[in-house]
Amino acid sequence: MTSFATLHVPGRPLLLPNVWEFGFAAALADAGHPAVGTTSLGVSAAAGYADGAPASRAATVALAKSLAPLDILVSVDLADGFSADAGEVADLVAELADAGVVGVNLEDGRGDALAPIVVQAALLAKVRERVPGMFLNARTDTHWLGAGPVADAVTRARAYADAGADCVFVPGLHDPADVTELVEAVDVPVNLLYPPGKATFSELASLGVARVSLGSTPYRVALSAALATVDSVREETELPLNPPSYGDVTALLP
Repeated sequence: MTSFATLHVPGRPLLLPNVWEFGFAAALADAGHPAVGTTSLGVSAAAGYADGAPASRAATVALAKSLAPLDILVSVDLADGFSADAGEVADLVAELADAGVVGVNLEDGRGDALAPIVVQAALLAKVRERVPGMFLNARTDTHWLGAGPVADAVTRARAYADAGADCVFVPGLHDPADVTELVEAVDVPVNLLYPPGKATFSELASLGVARVSLGSTPYRVALSAALATVDSVREETELPLNPPSYGDVTALLP
């Protein structure tokens, strides 16, 4: 199987769909996608928790382990790592590596604030030391929280790369000039979140992005489609989508 790192090519980015349950991941594997990520919002909401809540740790690990038999590479969104203790986060990443996970996403957002750079860099360094083979995607929420200009994202991205991150992720960044500045300023691949209506996949590729994540978009679209299906039955209109058959779904399962 292709290594996860080699899928991150500036200008020819990996499109990373984010999943919250086994069936969607199995369908993506069956369709030939090389990799999936998990979505913290989708996993947390499906379990009845707030996005990234510590209580969603078990659901995150359980999903990751259930995806291991699939013929697809798996990266897991760990939010802030579900712990303020870097050693505990590193142990969690080691557990996931033992289960076959090839990548993790760790973010510096802490509610409505950002973790100090030195704290987040130390966390990444600890994980890198504990699990040297894991692909570390270091997310900074400078733009997600509206905390500052692109220069702040660059500062954090460089610090996280120096601490051992394999890729840097800045959700909310999409302005071409800002993306170009970030891509040119760091020596590791750049991951962006797909911004519906603001930039296309090909436009992000042309700026040198190496990975485009879908984040919670598929989960939220699935909720919309499910609600629209209920409405269509009540209103006696056509279903909004043509779903796979029962047999199609069961064929994806172990």
